[in-house]
Amino acid sequence: MLHFPYYLDLFGTLMFAMSGALAASDQKMHRDWFGISFTGFITAIGGGSLRDIMLDIHPLAWIRDAHYVIAIGAGVIVSVVFRNVLAKLRRTLFIFDTLGISVYTILGVQKSLLAGVNPLAAIMLGMFSAVFGGVIRDTLLNETPLIFRKEIYATACLAGASLYVLLDYFGVPPQVCSVCGMVLIAGVRIVAVRYKLSLPKLD
Repeated sequence: MLHFPYYLDLFGTLMFAMSGALAASDQKMHRDWFGISFTGFITAIGGGSLRDIMLDIHPLAWIRDAHYVIAIGAGVIVSVVFRNVLAKLRRTLFIFDTLGISVYTILGVQKSLLAGVNPLAAIMLGMFSAVFGGVIRDTLLNETPLIFRKEIYATACLAGASLYVLLDYFGVPPQVCSVCGMVLIAGVRIVAVRYKLSLPKLD
């Protein structure tokens, strides 16, 4: 029987595929099927693939399990077919993206700790899992990656990942660690955007 984290992973893959496809479709030069599909695919698998390569986990999840590719395809198709409708739901998509990075960060931390890496590396790999696909997406679309803008994004992932590792160190059950970590990431991200909070700039 498949575990709940597996379905969360597929859900996150679907959301990130939609995010990449919608971002590509917003730019006229990328509005062909290949450009939109490729951008959605890279956005969806980028972070998890980087993490698994660093952890020497082979084959990669999307190569081993066709359900990931199906989820990506579904996300791209939905994004193209319902592009005009989804364009009016940017706030809703922001919530899904926030939930996506929350889930991916915690799944990345869990997978890293199970692979035997040190806690600090697990925190970093959790963050990479969540944001690296978006970095590739923005780079392909000639935009400044979100983690390099003033918005609090990767920092929220690091905070949630750190909380998970801390609670895990003190023997808190994994389910509680996961919920607390995801709630912190989503909370920090939503509050930061709502009140336009950002990290201080260096002069």
